[in-house]
Amino acid sequence: MTVVDTTSPEPGGGAGSGGAADPADHQPRIRRNDYSVLRPPPIGGWTPTLGVSVIIPAYGNAEKLRLVLASLAAQTYPAHLMETVVVDDGTDPPLSLPEIRPDDTRIIRPNTRVWGPSHAVNAGVAASDGEVVLRLDSDMVVYRDHVESQLRWHHLADYLGVLGDKRFVDYAPESRTPHQVYEAVREGRAAELFDHDSGGELWIEKILARTNRLRSEGAQAYRIFTGASCSVRRDLFDTVGGMDPTLVLGEDAELGYRLAQAGAVFVPDLDSSGWHLGLPSMRVRREEGTRYRVPYIGHRIADSPLRRDIRGRQWQVPYAEVIVHVYNRPWEQVCDTVDRLLTGETDDIRVVLVGPWTALDTDPSRAPLDDPKIELRLLRETYRVDSRVHLSDAVPVRDGSVPFRLTLPAGSRPTHHALSTLIDIAEKEKAGLVGVVLPTPPDGGAHPRLERTAAFARAYRLGATTNDVDEIVDEIYGVRWVDGTGVFVDVPPRGKNGKEPPACRECGEKLAAAQRRAAHERARANRFQRQLRWLRRSPSSRFWRRVLSGAWSKW
Repeated sequence: MTVVDTTSPEPGGGAGSGGAADPADHQPRIRRNDYSVLRPPPIGGWTPTLGVSVIIPAYGNAEKLRLVLASLAAQTYPAHLMETVVVDDGTDPPLSLPEIRPDDTRIIRPNTRVWGPSHAVNAGVAASDGEVVLRLDSDMVVYRDHVESQLRWHHLADYLGVLGDKRFVDYAPESRTPHQVYEAVREGRAAELFDHDSGGELWIEKILARTNRLRSEGAQAYRIFTGASCSVRRDLFDTVGGMDPTLVLGEDAELGYRLAQAGAVFVPDLDSSGWHLGLPSMRVRREEGTRYRVPYIGHRIADSPLRRDIRGRQWQVPYAEVIVHVYNRPWEQVCDTVDRLLTGETDDIRVVLVGPWTALDTDPSRAPLDDPKIELRLLRETYRVDSRVHLSDAVPVRDGSVPFRLTLPAGSRPTHHALSTLIDIAEKEKAGLVGVVLPTPPDGGAHPRLERTAAFARAYRLGATTNDVDEIVDEIYGVRWVDGTGVFVDVPPRGKNGKEPPACRECGEKLAAAQRRAAHERARANRFQRQLRWLRRSPSSRFWRRVLSGAWSKW
């Protein structure tokens, strides 16, 4: 695989981010979405240091907004570290600040020619400066420790998406006053404001129960990241480009998807809660909402179930990007590889042909049949009008919205189901990298490899370089090597009796043995890590350290 920058080949990788210390030394290495390695301090028993910007996109509903600001005025998070920005998204007459509100609160009114929650949140983030961005709906009355509870997590790692807990309530207008809400929240009685069981069970609660609060969830953990109350480090928000201003519905899920591809870990914070004043629109108008989301969300979230059964259509964000190196390869070989990919079972792809394409423009040939660059010219003309095929002089920076990247040399001959098989393996194993062992690999030893964007993005955020990124991906996601038999057709054929030739059989046996050894060593490492964590937390650990240090000093 060609590397352009060996120190920081991925956006946000290599040198740390978010104002945090060196990520290679101080950032916890969370495996997949198992955030149990993080130990948040008890509410009220710690000293916060990060500033937080609470961003509230608002359109109308002035009465509910007054209740929201009253609840924020009673928060336990230090006032000097918290700012509240209300973004008036074109209300007529304009919204105004109520009497009961947090100390540092202001209203901004961005360009009225553009509207929608995404645009409003982006405008609010741009006008604020806290290290953490907490989005809150303009109809969310929160408990007194709601902000503090979420911020505990962001002090432990800088690549988290934290979801605040909530209950929906069928709110009756003017049934509560700002003063009543402020007093109830300040005195710790926010749970008494409404009937806890009036909103029914949330779909998020079912997911949390099924996945041990997301600890056992895989790449789809982002789906619980809804905008009613959620927070993320500003650096990570900026890394993914903020919210998509072209989306009016489903914008929070789309942001969560891109955060996931950037390596985020999603944490449901259930130690505090809040009241959503009104039922969710997807519960009231579910069929209409789903119908609206099919084209808008389908184009932007590659693994959306909304587009799972739609075949043969080209989407804005492909499911996989395939990198094919074409240096010094015959036109016929490259076409065989690319055409197999384009007509494969997984046709929702983008193919990038990496080669010296700019040389074709600087060195025109007057004798086409004797042109030393004729292979490249034939390739460029062959795929000139195919929108799924791109030409690049170097391996492009990874597209942060595409969940998988397959790299393979020209001359590889993938089967019709090769890509779908590798993706299925990655999903089943929740692996960050799937490598393919070919008995006779083309290009002198290069093997195909399928990389999960989320795994590599997190590895680079944790300080990985191209020299050790595979090792870190193995630690935080897992690496799986598979035999290429049945996936690629350039492997030795089976014998007349239907059995594999000795060489192929020996290769498979060695691969299986190596995988067993790797699994055994990973289990041992995990066991030692658990023992080390227990010893560090044990009340007697300090005593034994003193005893041992004293014993050694006598020697």
